[in-house]
Amino acid sequence: MTQVATKQKHFDIVGSFLRPEELKQAREDFSNEKITRAELTEIENKLIKDLVEKEIANGLKIVTDGEFRRSYWHLDTFWGFDGIKHTKQEHGYIFHDVETRNDSAQLNGKIKFNPNHPDLLAFKYLQSLIEDNDEVIARQSIPSPAQCYLELVRGPENVAALQKVYGTDTDALIHDLGLAYHDLILALYDAGCRDVKLDDCTWGLLADPDGWALVKDGFDNLQQLLDLNLKFNNEAIRDLPEDLRISTHVCRGNYASTWASKGGYAPVAKTLFGKENVQAYYLEFDDDRSGDFAPLAEVSKAKDVVLGLVTSKRPELEDQKVLIQRVNEATEYVDLKHLSLSTQCGFASTEEGNHLTEEQQWAKIRLVVDTAKKIWGE
Repeated sequence: MTQVATKQKHFDIVGSFLRPEELKQAREDFSNEKITRAELTEIENKLIKDLVEKEIANGLKIVTDGEFRRSYWHLDTFWGFDGIKHTKQEHGYIFHDVETRNDSAQLNGKIKFNPNHPDLLAFKYLQSLIEDNDEVIARQSIPSPAQCYLELVRGPENVAALQKVYGTDTDALIHDLGLAYHDLILALYDAGCRDVKLDDCTWGLLADPDGWALVKDGFDNLQQLLDLNLKFNNEAIRDLPEDLRISTHVCRGNYASTWASKGGYAPVAKTLFGKENVQAYYLEFDDDRSGDFAPLAEVSKAKDVVLGLVTSKRPELEDQKVLIQRVNEATEYVDLKHLSLSTQCGFASTEEGNHLTEEQQWAKIRLVVDTAKKIWGE
């Protein structure tokens, strides 16, 4: 039994939390050169400590740093690898009714792990906050390797930069990106991490016919791209310590309370649920865009499914009776002991955050915890 399994109580979180106004102001002041990096870090440390105390006070057993040091849920991690630089594109990501900022990540050399990777440094501080508390465990979320690949081929300039370094040698790219991730994960493990979650929008994108149409150039069919996604992710998470829990969160976009893709899991289920070498799936099921539970029949019997039934996008609280009913419906496909409950996504996948207050955020968390205790009796 892993260290995480002893802490898992069938209620969970995806990981990001709304940024306090003090943090937003500090980041703006740093950008305008009004404070130093050291002063910003001091403020981040204080607010992360406050956050962890709130997570524990609200009943959580697995805690995060809220991604308070990040601007984006994914790009900051990519920029932390050697060989990947911070760039801008003409447009940002196009969501349902809004366009994001236009930052991107582009190759400028062979991809390698950097021992000073910001995610590693961030986790070390988080771990220091709970190392004397036997009741909780610290989680580190990182974007998946497949998500990194998708960014590296987003737009003609990124594609040209990728081809300049790797040409058409996709195997070399899979190896180098996988090794960089593998080294990061092992460094996290050495720092005390026993729970790593891969956040991944690629599967949600490919489950959406409109999303597949956006990225299908160069592929004869959807399965080819699904298999490529699988190679990128499985290469990074092979041969890891047995007591390290690896999970993945499948997202359909989470920016300022809006979304990017739609559709049930059926088009990706056999590959994602049957072949990706993770121990648990965090899945969005908060509205009709996510489809029904039937694709869960493809989940390997020994794996866990965390049902994201409580939305992080809207402040209104879900009906607890409906949540209990939906969990019971999911048991048609996954045994209750392998199910858990969580919010559908984080509350602030980017520093802008979703459209609800911090108190509404914590009310959502308390609803998850209380509902899970009613279902599983813990």
